[in-house]
Amino acid sequence: MDESPAGPADGFFALRTTAPPGGGHHPLARLYAGEQAPLTARVDAVAARLGTAERRVAASIAHLGLAARLWSVALGPAAATGRLPDLSPGALRWDPRSSSPDDLWLDGTGSLPGTADRIRETVQYGHLVPLAEAVHRDGPLSDRLLWGNAGSALAGALRQLVSWAGSHRRPDVAARARALTAELFDHPDLRTTGAPHDAAFRRRSCCLYYRTPTGGLCGDCVFERR
Repeated sequence: MDESPAGPADGFFALRTTAPPGGGHHPLARLYAGEQAPLTARVDAVAARLGTAERRVAASIAHLGLAARLWSVALGPAAATGRLPDLSPGALRWDPRSSSPDDLWLDGTGSLPGTADRIRETVQYGHLVPLAEAVHRDGPLSDRLLWGNAGSALAGALRQLVSWAGSHRRPDVAARARALTAELFDHPDLRTTGAPHDAAFRRRSCCLYYRTPTGGLCGDCVFERR
């Protein structure tokens, strides 16, 4: 997979910058505009992988995975270089057939200042709000759960960045990532999703993973036991 335009480029931070083979990537703008088939296919695939017949469980896990990718490909470059790629929904393409982490291809080269306000505008407003609407079209999931997923995904991206920064001797990246994340959590939709607003985050809702046949509790789960 191609590297992100800037910053850590492994796992959830990787971002294709050239057209992948197969033609399975869809602009996220089409999903947000009402083209539901890619999300339906993604939820079906997650349900099959997890062995669950509860569609809302699979929809929550699918949402959490994509939210984690969206935060990561913005926060990583912003923390590492002070810039982030222009992740507009028309340019950011997603392959619903891929395994985790979700496969993203950025069909563009623009960049933006790596501030918390720009990340919020790009990811929270530009993607997570319309993504939640698309998930609601698939089936009933509460806004509290979906914003909890968003908060968990943001904190997870921070944890990975802090770990990367430590292994690469980049305390500056860790410091910027922490500062940006703290600002991002200072918003009504994210502020009450869990605490503290750093790498030790513990959420106040549940993603429902424990309801899968082999699922346990996530590291930041609200529950003490299954």
